[in-house]
Amino acid sequence: MTPINRRDALVTAAGAGAAVALGAGAAAAAESAGGRRGADRPLRVQIVAFDGVEELDLFGPLEVFAGAAAFGHPVTVELVTSGRPGRARCAFGTEVTVPGAWNPRAADVIVVPGGGFRKRDGAGVWAEIGKGILTRELRRAARPSLTLAGVCTGVIVLQEAGLIGDRPCTTHQGAKPYLRAAGADVRNVRVVDDGNLVCAGGVSSGIDAALWLLERELGPKAATDVEYLMEFERRGTVLRT
Repeated sequence: MTPINRRDALVTAAGAGAAVALGAGAAAAAESAGGRRGADRPLRVQIVAFDGVEELDLFGPLEVFAGAAAFGHPVTVELVTSGRPGRARCAFGTEVTVPGAWNPRAADVIVVPGGGFRKRDGAGVWAEIGKGILTRELRRAARPSLTLAGVCTGVIVLQEAGLIGDRPCTTHQGAKPYLRAAGADVRNVRVVDDGNLVCAGGVSSGIDAALWLLERELGPKAATDVEYLMEFERRGTVLRT
């Protein structure tokens, strides 16, 4: 029996999956869009950190984008806060130094993680919504060329900022009733791509959303390189509206 090269198999499968999901014309367009990025025009990603953020919501996308940069793909990624640089204490106690300050004009993608949805009186998304700083700054940052990516219950932050409305989206299964009641068009898929709004379902789906953004913006090789690095295989459905 001829041995299978796992990386080649991943590349082939991902390419076939993209063609089925997008259609040949759309897949070609995605390749063309990715081809326009380079060292002089990298994909600039900022990931928002705050007290009570879920660790995997934060570090999953960070690992994906930083991994792509390590492979030589034109990506920059940094952790930021909605205020000055500082520190954040994650949901399970991990202390994170956040070197970057809020600068959405220097970003093509802003990732908003979730955390603490079930604890209204503790650190997490409700505390950030209550403070009003992150929601206000997200509203100010919104522009057609900026992709806002909500991971898990980070999607609730985007909704409370008035940035989803009745658009197609998804979130953690435990938060879907809240999002539906708020008027959003909630879909039961892992990732929803509605142009400059990308939403991921549960905690680990932030990895899938980040890989999808790599594929959308840089082409499938960037995504499969990181899959190989992380020994991670994407699952679920990406709904591209």
